[in-house]
Amino acid sequence: MTNLCGWIGFTAGRGQTTEMAEAMLSACPLTPVNRCVREPAFCATAGPAGQVVESRGLLIALAGQPRWQRETLEAKALAERLAGAFLERGPACLDQVHGHFALAIIDPARATVLLATDRLGIHPLAYQITADGVVFGSSLNSLRRHPDFIADINPQALFDYLYFHMVPSPVTIYRHTSKLLPGQYVLIEADRFDAGFYWHPEYRDRHDPEAALATELKTHLHNAVERCLDPALAPTGAFLSGGLDSSTVTGVYAGLTDSPVQAYSIGFEAEGYDETPFARTSADHFGARLNTYYVTPEDVTSALPLLARAYDEPFGNASAVGAYYCARFARDEGIRCLLAGDGGDELFAGNARYAKQKVFAVYDALPGILKRSLIEPLALHLPQGVPPLRKLRSYVEQARLPMPERMESYNFLHRTPLQEIFTADFLEGIAPDDPIRNIREAYQRADSDSMLKSMLHLDWKITLADNDLRKVSHTCQLAGVEVRYPMLDQELVEFSTGIPDRLLMRGLELRSFYKRSLRDFLPAATLEKSKHGFGLPFGVWMSEDQQLRELAYDSLAGFRRRGYLNPGYLDRLTDAHRDGHSAYYGVMIWVIMMLELWLQEHA
Repeated sequence: MTNLCGWIGFTAGRGQTTEMAEAMLSACPLTPVNRCVREPAFCATAGPAGQVVESRGLLIALAGQPRWQRETLEAKALAERLAGAFLERGPACLDQVHGHFALAIIDPARATVLLATDRLGIHPLAYQITADGVVFGSSLNSLRRHPDFIADINPQALFDYLYFHMVPSPVTIYRHTSKLLPGQYVLIEADRFDAGFYWHPEYRDRHDPEAALATELKTHLHNAVERCLDPALAPTGAFLSGGLDSSTVTGVYAGLTDSPVQAYSIGFEAEGYDETPFARTSADHFGARLNTYYVTPEDVTSALPLLARAYDEPFGNASAVGAYYCARFARDEGIRCLLAGDGGDELFAGNARYAKQKVFAVYDALPGILKRSLIEPLALHLPQGVPPLRKLRSYVEQARLPMPERMESYNFLHRTPLQEIFTADFLEGIAPDDPIRNIREAYQRADSDSMLKSMLHLDWKITLADNDLRKVSHTCQLAGVEVRYPMLDQELVEFSTGIPDRLLMRGLELRSFYKRSLRDFLPAATLEKSKHGFGLPFGVWMSEDQQLRELAYDSLAGFRRRGYLNPGYLDRLTDAHRDGHSAYYGVMIWVIMMLELWLQEHA
């Protein structure tokens, strides 16, 4: 990934702008570096996909792979068009910028800055308004190097992290600092702040025959992979877990090259976690060369401090370990760029919770008087000792919740009263309902009557932009390789929004349209495989490996001393893990451990 950073002062005459630029760039040890200083402002990019251009009195910083509408231009030509459009139309000009990007447009004469990120939030961007200007960047580590940046830890972000296992945008781990949402812009001047979305997906069902839509899908997939192949980043490989999307990307890539695709996967010597047979099936089917790295508990212990240091915010997705070792393995073999399959489940309805919510929708459709007067009085007073009756009561309890709150009914922080988890002092400083508010806003922004489309739109933000993309992009940067996301190609994304629900999911079958469309392309075993990915058996390994267990317990002990959680909750958590529920309770132990390791590195 390429990092972008900069600063604009609201008043002239301060000086030291060059020194500020050097300080912020020191947090981004990537090359090449492009920068431009025009008092009282500067902007810079660090990395292979960045450019800074001065045009019409504006400083324009571009990171990623932006295109002008559907036209690929050299950075200078694109910046010149963007400058003219910005001066004429303001933020409305962003509807002409396509592709995956982050950008900053600075007008030093008017002390104005426009910040924007791409439609899926692939390239992050954060900012803080200081007493005398705005500091911004792709990484919070760059912002921290600016002398005016206020680096106070945000208690709400700590709560949100423990809820989501990451810090969801627009919140950041630091107070007074925000991350842009996917497809969002901010325009900031000394006496004006304007934020909005320059793009909204249009959920309008198409009525084309399914066969025609299937043919169009294949065309979009071909074009998407082809657009991600940059000769300047050869040799390029592909992540391959053996699932639908990584197999599709590998297969399409194989059809675009004369040499066997170099595909990379990871394995685990742990029952139920190793996916390498599926990766081998896909690799053989497409004539790819499969390269597999087997992750060990010792690898996990070694990677943890590296990951805590590399992330600019706490990040608790344990599959980052697998992604890191897969990317590092590819880098060690000379690969400069990897194609990732992230996004297909969120475009074409592949997550299990979509089917689960469809089951609950059956209850929603029942007459209200029937539910209130008969079903609920009976179901909510059933004895708990009989498993079928307990399941019925649980179903009714969850079905009564509104959407999208119902999607979080499984959350750790909903299963135990907050007063038992957190100290009273900590709870006084946070808003416990903020995570649900964040989810509700993203769900409702879909502006669709379809529950499925609204869930997909929510997951574009929570699952993709805030989680999976952050995982893959950061671990690839740490490993020293670039990454591209063909499944998030803009034309493919916009195509997906027009597929009717009845095709996306037939009954409770996930990815129905996608599987039917590619049944003559993907192996049968891939089409029948359940979703897994690069999941890490941390809970199991923690029970078996002393070094990993000691690191986890030492981290929990360190976090206990910070006074955020009740000591009794941490004791019950570790006891439950030791009592045989290692995989389930290992998740929260991992989340707390990574938070403590991050705080040790950054706070």
